[in-house]
Amino acid sequence: MGKTIDIANPTRTQAILNEYGLRAKKKFGQNFLTDLNVLHGIVAASEITAEDNVIEIGPGIGALTEQLAKSAKKVVAFEIDPQMVAVLSDTLSPYQNIHVIENDILKVNLKQVITEEFGENANVKIVANLPYYITTPILMQLLRADIAWDNIVVMMQREVADRLNAQVGTKEYGVLTLTIQYFATAQLAIKVPATSFNPAPNVDSAVVKLTPLTPDVPVEQPNQLFGVIKGTFSHRRKSLWNNLLQTYGKEAEIKSKLEKALQEANIEPSIRAERLDLTDFTDLYLALRTQKLVK
Repeated sequence: MGKTIDIANPTRTQAILNEYGLRAKKKFGQNFLTDLNVLHGIVAASEITAEDNVIEIGPGIGALTEQLAKSAKKVVAFEIDPQMVAVLSDTLSPYQNIHVIENDILKVNLKQVITEEFGENANVKIVANLPYYITTPILMQLLRADIAWDNIVVMMQREVADRLNAQVGTKEYGVLTLTIQYFATAQLAIKVPATSFNPAPNVDSAVVKLTPLTPDVPVEQPNQLFGVIKGTFSHRRKSLWNNLLQTYGKEAEIKSKLEKALQEANIEPSIRAERLDLTDFTDLYLALRTQKLVK
């Protein structure tokens, strides 16, 4: 019996696409990774062992899923495309430690799934080749979900990867940067050229490893903090003051409370949000709570 050819092998990938009449669907952001070195690099960056359980997002035809299954205890993969789910039942049939769930990761109760699939207090790592068009919403969901994870290793558009560790005051700096800073440290693991995919996307990609971080100044309700941050970035070219007025209102009483909050946080009203760091935003959030503008 001959050795099974990896799904990611370019020849086998094309054969699978031909067999099932598949074409990459733009609406799902599909591009099929055909570079085994990149796949092995993703698994290595994830530091997956036989004791680890893995959540994968967007398995496609199973190229990355297969490599994960070779190292992990169990892999649960979420696939939104029903046609791909049918293909995966075939391509991944040699592996007994994979469960493919047809669902949109943005609509999943991930905490419940993890408990049902892996049990309580399981080691969980999250790995994904993220669709470019919804990279940020998925990252936000994962970071803000009430789940424990050992690391998150994701491939994304290189431009988005650059935003994760952007410096204050740069055009890349924003809500995503601050969310990452609060929950994790981000490390660029692999640079991935467009030629690693079939079909090749118009941009290069990057694999980023996120490691959980205990916030320097944890807040009781982080989602409220990020609601404040999002509001201040609603119009990047406007001042912090103008964005706060748009968020909370322009009534005299509201203006008075906003002035007191900014004074308490020692922040100039005329500054733009991109000039504030995470400590500044935390101070502002706490001051807005004191003024009962955030409840």
